Formats: sequence, structure tokens, C-alpha cells
Amino acid sequence: MRVRRKGAAEIRQAAEAAAIAALKVAAQEVPRPPFDESTAAFFDVDNTVMAGASIFYFARGLAARDFFDSRDLLRFGLAHLTYRLRGQENSDGIQDARETALAFVAGRSVAEIVRYGEEIYDERMAEQIYSGTHALAQQHLDAGQRVWLVTATPVELASVIARRLSLTGALGTVSEVRDGSYTGRLVGGLLHGQAKAEAVAALAEREGLDLSRCWAYSDSINDLPLLSLVGHPVAINPDPDLKAIARERDWPVKDFRTARKAVRIGIPAAAGAGALAGGVAAGMALRRRVVSA
Repeated sequence: MRVRRKGAAEIRQAAEAAAIAALKVAAQEVPRPPFDESTAAFFDVDNTVMAGASIFYFARGLAARDFFDSRDLLRFGLAHLTYRLRGQENSDGIQDARETALAFVAGRSVAEIVRYGEEIYDERMAEQIYSGTHALAQQHLDAGQRVWLVTATPVELASVIARRLSLTGALGTVSEVRDGSYTGRLVGGLLHGQAKAEAVAALAEREGLDLSRCWAYSDSINDLPLLSLVGHPVAINPDPDLKAIARERDWPVKDFRTARKAVRIGIPAAAGAGALAGGVAAGMALRRRVVSA
């Protein structure tokens, strides 16, 4: 079954929820030095900040914890392999995986999912971070500019990876939470495609950003609305469609895929407490446990 297309109202709701949640989480962090109030940089996550899709690394980590069986892991693995080899996400597939999973996280606590995400980041995702992309983000921070992740990953988890990479914060998909646990519903919808652009616009309005002076980085043609929104779009490890658009519009193109070395980034020297996960894949695990019980 194909994922239904989101309407304009649903996209706006997802965007507003993402902006509000991002600022709420960022406000809880340790105070930072003053930033340039009018500029910021926005980074996609999957295949831009890290090689591959975070949700599949998270699924592997959950499988190692007996959350679901080898057949599910094989399905996740095949999808991830296709994503890595093609360098191009299937938007319907990504939405279906994430949205379907949400139906099964009901009752699971946010703290538990974040805890597993921290562990799995250290085990499987930290070494997948592109050092070149991380260096670009650090350049923006050094220049006094705020740096935000923008991703379909749940905001609670996206915020963890942002913290671990010493970034400002993250805009992500907002799931409904009641009494500290997921209800299994989204607030609006997935932060994907047009919704990402609208979330950045909502954040810019609240923070007084001049989008003509802002940067955006992504690998995917699905993020064309986001890239087109800012004055400085950059294609990172672009899929074929985005690469063609970038050449046509004379956007910078950077490719860190062939030169990437396995560098563990965002891990404290003394401990292995780590960051984010690919998100609501945990929901799939929940369903498998219930079904097999």
C-alpha cells in the first residue's frame, strides 16, 4: 500500500511542530556563545551527515537486542543496501517504513527509545559520520552561525545526534507523546520534502533568520524545496537527480563518499554513551514481539 500524500494543512502542522520542538529542546542545552542572529546552516542527516540511513543502523542494533527476528533484519538490510548502492532514497519507501513503524510504538517510553538510540549510535553509527560534512558544520559554528539538523527522524532522537556532534539542535518528525510514552501518532506528518522547507521557514520566522544568508546541505532531490529556500544551497553526496539540478543551477557539489574513512565522531573520550538512532524502527520491533507472543 502506498503512503497517502500529505495535504498542505498536514505539512504546515508538521513544520510548525518541528520548529517548536526544536527550539524547546535547544533551549534546554548548555548555553552557547553568542551567534550571528540572522544566519544558520541546515543539514540533512541520511547520506549527508552519515553514510546510509540511520533507521537501518538502528534496526540492526535492535535486532542484536532480540527486538525482532532475522527475517525483518534481512528486509531492512536489503533496503539499506539498495539505498547505499543507488545513493538515492525512495521517498515512498522511507515514508512507509517510518510512518508504518509509528503505529507500533504506542506505549513505549521516549526515554527507552532514546537510551537504545544512544547505545546504537556508539555501536553502529558514529563510524558512519562523514568527517567532511562534520567539518563543514564545524566551520559554520566557528563562524558564529547556528547549525541545525533537518530530518524525518523523530526529533527526540535527532536532537541527541545534534548534541553529540556539538550542533545547535535538530528539526525532526514530531510524534505525539503522552505521559512520557509514544501514542503511535504523528503531530502533522513526517518531516520530509516540502515539510522540511516549511519547518525551516517557521524556525527562521521565530528566530529572525535571513534565509537569503543561510545554507542548506542535502544529498536528495526530495530536499529540493529546502535547498531552494536558502541563499546558499549545497549538494552533498548527491543522488543523480540532485546532481543534475545542482549543475544546472551552479550550486556547489561536494562528495565525501569515496574518500570517507571510518572515523568515530561525537563520542566522549572517556565513555561510550552515544547519540541518535534512526527512530521509530523500534515500533516495528514492538509489533514483532507482540505478534510472536
